[in-house]
Amino acid sequence: MQYLYVRVVKAKDLPAKDVTGSLDPYVEVRLGNYRGTTRHFEKKSNPEWNQVFAFSKERIQASVLEVNVKDKDFIKDDFVGRVMFDLNDIPKRVPPDSPLAPQWYRLEDRSGNKVKGELMLAVWMGTQADEAFPESCGADALANIRSKVYLSPKLWYLRVNVIEAQDLIPGDRSRFPEVYVKAILGNQALRTRVSMSKTINPMWNEDLMFVAAEPFEEPLILSVEDRVAPNNDDVLGRCAIPLQYIERRLDHRPINSKWYNLEKKKEIKFASRIHMRLYLEGGYHVLDESTHYSSDLRPTAKQLWKSSIGVLELGILNAQGLSPMKTKDNRATTDAYCVAKYGQKWVRTRTIIDSFAPKWNEQYTWEVFDPCTVITIGVFDNCHLHGGDKPGGARDSRIGKVRIRLSTLETDRVYTHSYPLLVLHHTGVKKMGEIHLAVRFTCSSLMNMMHMYSQPLLPKMHYIHPLTVTQLDSLRHQATQIVSMRLSRAEPPLRKEIVEYMLDVGSHMWSMRRSKANFFRIMGVLGGLIAIGRWFDQICNWKNPITTVLIHILFLILVLYPELILPTIFLYLFLIGVWYYRWRPRHPPHMDTRLSCADNANPDELDEEFDTFPTSRPPDIVRMRYDRLRSIAGRIQTVVGDLATQGERLQSLLSWRDPRATALFVLFCLIAAIVLYVTPFQVVALLSGFYVLRHPRFRHKLPSAPLNFFRRLPARTDCML
Repeated sequence: MQYLYVRVVKAKDLPAKDVTGSLDPYVEVRLGNYRGTTRHFEKKSNPEWNQVFAFSKERIQASVLEVNVKDKDFIKDDFVGRVMFDLNDIPKRVPPDSPLAPQWYRLEDRSGNKVKGELMLAVWMGTQADEAFPESCGADALANIRSKVYLSPKLWYLRVNVIEAQDLIPGDRSRFPEVYVKAILGNQALRTRVSMSKTINPMWNEDLMFVAAEPFEEPLILSVEDRVAPNNDDVLGRCAIPLQYIERRLDHRPINSKWYNLEKKKEIKFASRIHMRLYLEGGYHVLDESTHYSSDLRPTAKQLWKSSIGVLELGILNAQGLSPMKTKDNRATTDAYCVAKYGQKWVRTRTIIDSFAPKWNEQYTWEVFDPCTVITIGVFDNCHLHGGDKPGGARDSRIGKVRIRLSTLETDRVYTHSYPLLVLHHTGVKKMGEIHLAVRFTCSSLMNMMHMYSQPLLPKMHYIHPLTVTQLDSLRHQATQIVSMRLSRAEPPLRKEIVEYMLDVGSHMWSMRRSKANFFRIMGVLGGLIAIGRWFDQICNWKNPITTVLIHILFLILVLYPELILPTIFLYLFLIGVWYYRWRPRHPPHMDTRLSCADNANPDELDEEFDTFPTSRPPDIVRMRYDRLRSIAGRIQTVVGDLATQGERLQSLLSWRDPRATALFVLFCLIAAIVLYVTPFQVVALLSGFYVLRHPRFRHKLPSAPLNFFRRLPARTDCML
């Protein structure tokens, strides 16, 4: 993209314009309807600004660049002088050319006559690759909308193993103390269970898990408390432990425990103490994203990182047909910018002001350590420019996002494709526009990348000492809160609503639409098995006699030569894979409204999905949704009960709950054992196969005897209330 750059360096010998002989100068750069101003200095005739302005060439509608020096005044700014440039005479610069040296220009008045004072300027035509672009300001790059790169804080799991306490002094010694330990780290608060040993030396041996971020700003605060009454807890002692002094564990080796003194406000002759094992877990990956589309799977400790396998290059080119997001000066407008997240690196493009077809043309790169990771690109509307008429406060609005899984990309190939930007609203799914991206995944070592497919997805500590599902959900919530808080403190901030949308914070909440989508996904997976079953049923019923005869011949060959069974299966799978290669995807997949069941979701389901937790809807609506959920759960309950019934019937074959059925089955097993012992296996397999594939004229419409016998077996449903 071509830009006109104007670097305003400094001025000298500026004339005073007021009666006091002082001057408050600033520079105004004007190009047609676009205007940029420097900061002003009070009472200074030789000011230095060193500011750069950038104007997009596509938006230039003037033929002359005007640089005015003005005197700041309360009523009306006074004109001091100006420098004019013809755009046709401005030189072009392409990096790696050296920067253009600024020059002194004599000021002119409005009539073109030379006046006192000089201005040092550099004016040139360049691109966004120019090193002056990141620091520029002007029509397309104001101070709060420049492109930035952010880094997520380094996250650790903190494990607090509370073992025991000694010499506690309860306030009321006439009762057995009910003691527990409460641990607080920042906004995270956890507590152990009440100790079963109701003495002054209680024991717990319980683990508490926290998420901590470097640099460690807050200590771990532990308090031992006695539950005197339901809402009355007496603090028996407290201690604060700075995290920077806690030992770091990289593997599953045991860590030595320590005794910590507990402090209390009242002076006592000896201190109570608590026995704990504290350490920062470096062998885990702190999950701040869902494992289904995580962008980083490395452990926290850098010593455990493996070498990178390649480089991911992302070109954020442009967007088309963006929807109006707000009104400004009684007209619709959109100030769009992009955020991309991969690993610990977040990037934010500059904001293109007032455009429904913004062009960014910015390129970013990331190191890749695992091909089975996902990059997320989101598009947002900047609501922190000039206020705007948008109700509900200044929150950047989401326009849509795209996820690209690196394993779906061919190496060393540039994918240039437009992706739809889809957002789910209360009224339904809406296409907000399209974003044009260029993506390339370059592999440095094919063997290393292929080796990654045989490695565990997560670090080994997740499998040696796995965390529970409840712990993972709680820790992920804490991790996302820490990341959003840290990034919102950057300058310019990456705001909380942006981080939460990129990390998909609300994906675990109940949604009727998402439940339907997952059900249809399961049916899609089982569709292949169902199709095979239908095809086999057609074979058994001789719908196509030629095919059935060929299956008989193939079955006969496989029974007579069983060593061909596995080679035949794998050869068949190989041929299927080669056949489907012709229809392989040419572009990375994008958000699918049909797969998400977003195109036919009714308004009430969407309103339920966007409801807060806990709910903020009226009681009548909540009651209706609860009844609907009960009806759905009733169907699921019936299916689960049927599955349990079939399993219990299998167990009852040998349980003698039905003595006659068990006697029949045991007798059948004895006869089958004798027959199979004296009969070659190939004969049994042939007879069984030919019986299953028999002609329909030899079949009965009634269920078979084994099936009738199985259905008559008892289950435990008659014992349930």
